[in-house]
Order: sequence, then C-alpha cells, then structure tokens
Amino acid sequence: MPTPMRGDGHPSPAAISAVGLRKSYGDKTVLDGIDLRIPAGSVFALLGPNGAGKTTAVQILSTLSTADGGQAQVAGHDIATSPGGVRAAIGVTGQFSAVDGLITGEENMLLMADLHHLSKRSGRRVTAELLERFDLVDAARKPAQSYSGGMKRRLDIAMTLVGNPRIIFLDEPTTGLDPRSRHTMWQIIRELVSDGVTVFLTTQYLDEADELADRIAVLNDGRIAAEGTAEELKRLIPGGHIRLRFTDPSAYRSAAVALRETTRDDEALALRIPSDGSQRELRSLLDRLDSAGVEADELTVHTSDLDDVFFALTASTVPSRPAQSTQPTQSKEDVR
Repeated sequence: MPTPMRGDGHPSPAAISAVGLRKSYGDKTVLDGIDLRIPAGSVFALLGPNGAGKTTAVQILSTLSTADGGQAQVAGHDIATSPGGVRAAIGVTGQFSAVDGLITGEENMLLMADLHHLSKRSGRRVTAELLERFDLVDAARKPAQSYSGGMKRRLDIAMTLVGNPRIIFLDEPTTGLDPRSRHTMWQIIRELVSDGVTVFLTTQYLDEADELADRIAVLNDGRIAAEGTAEELKRLIPGGHIRLRFTDPSAYRSAAVALRETTRDDEALALRIPSDGSQRELRSLLDRLDSAGVEADELTVHTSDLDDVFFALTASTVPSRPAQSTQPTQSKEDVR
C-alpha cells in the first residue's frame, strides 16, 4: 500500500503497523495475513460485513487477543513482546459500553482514574475536564443507567481518554445511536484527531467512514480487499460518468461529434460520457469542448459511492446494487 507522506516529503510516522497478521478459531480463518500502516494523527476506518474480522483485528492490536502469526507494532511497541507498552499508549472503546450503570457518570470516571493510578487530585481534575468536554456535567451525579444511548457513548469515550491515550480504537462507536448523537460523536472524533490522536475506527456505516476517515480498508474473507482514500476506492468501481446537458440543439450535435464513447439522449439534449470523475478527465473533456467551440449548459459528475464499493468488494456476502450516486452540478469554471 502507498506510504503517506508529510509536507516535507518524508514518510509520516506509523502509529499502527502490521504485516501478515493471522488469526483462526478452529478451522475458521478470521484474519488471513493482513497488512496495515496507519499514520499518526489520522483516522483509519476498517469496513467489512459481519464476521469479517474487524473486531478480531481490534482485539489483537489492542493486546486483548493474540495473533496466530504475523507482526504488529502499536505506538512503537511490539504487541507480542511489549503488550504493556501498547496498553499504556492506547484507549479502547468496544462495541458494547463499558459503563457501569449502577454508579454515576462521575464515579465511572473516577474509577478509571484509579485504574490509571492517578492521584486523587489529578483524577478529580481530569474527570471534571472530560465531563465538561463531553457535555456531561449536568448528568455527572446521576446513575449512568439513566443516560440515553448517546450519553453513554460519550461517557464511554470520556472514560477511554482518562489515561490521555495517543491512539484510540473505536469499535463501531455509533451503532444504535440516533442521527443527532451520531453527528455529535463524529465531532468528538474530529476534535480528537485535531489534537494529534490516531483513531482506528470500525463501522457498519459507510457514510461514517466517508465522512471521517483519511484512509479506508475493506476487509472480506479475512483479507484486505482494497485500501485507500474514499475517493480512490470509489474510482475502483465502474459506472461513473459525466453528464452534459444542452439547450441549443446545434451545440448538442456538435458536442456529440467532438466527444467519443458518448450515450445520447436526444429528447433531453444530454450526453453521458464514461469517467472516473478525476480532475484529469474533466480537464480533458473541457479541452475537447473548447476545441470544438462548444459550451454545455450543465455539467454533472456522477461517481460510485462507498456503498457500491462495499457491495462490489464483498459480493460473496451481500447483494449488489446499481450505482446511482450523484454529486452536485458543477459549472465549467468550477472544474478548471
């Protein structure tokens, strides 16, 4: 996979790296030699159908489970030979809340502070800061079982941050949350990354990965089926195209002659040209129109979305569907 570069041309340091990571349960291979490299201060999203091995990958990298083969380093520590170093550098929020509902939110936080061996003074200071940061001050003295799902998730992540980890594993953190709570969680994740924290995210929501992740990997049948930015993954799937619409019939006919491999819609005076939506292809198309002295009245770029990518790459486990994602109309000046 490509190595992300810093602005000075040097490779970004890896917060998490893995080579040939393997794990089986009986005769079931869950991870079949996966490779990962996650730069510090970024969001990495691991997608995959249920049972693909996402949670297993999180458990191994966070030292909650051992691998059957391969090597991995987290925060510069080998997960096999230095698990203590890994645990000291990370925080983990699992699929199921670690909040104790029988005690208050504040007591949950103070308990985590004790587990991190903070002094009482430091523990109370950190607890107060995090409760305020996650908008839980008013509910701090109430039993956590009375919290809404979104409040419990916020408290869960706040508890994870007590030890000031530089790497956080979030295993499906927004599952079951309402849209408003999901967006609140997204904002929390963005703020963490802006502070230099590395986030390893697993999610069932493809729009979540598209919204948050710097890089995305799709896990299927124990292997990484594809990895890259959201835009790079979308370009893997055919079906993208550019649609040109005209109001002048003569301009429409001239464009149809100037452009190759077009699908015509004579009634709508529209042309459809296969494209991956890249800037290079858009420039080439506009240059050909300029050479022909033709100007389109409307240009729309249609690209595949992450749903299309997910369905195509995990075709053995989920049904496919046609690509229909549409981006907003762009004027000719917008893309030059």
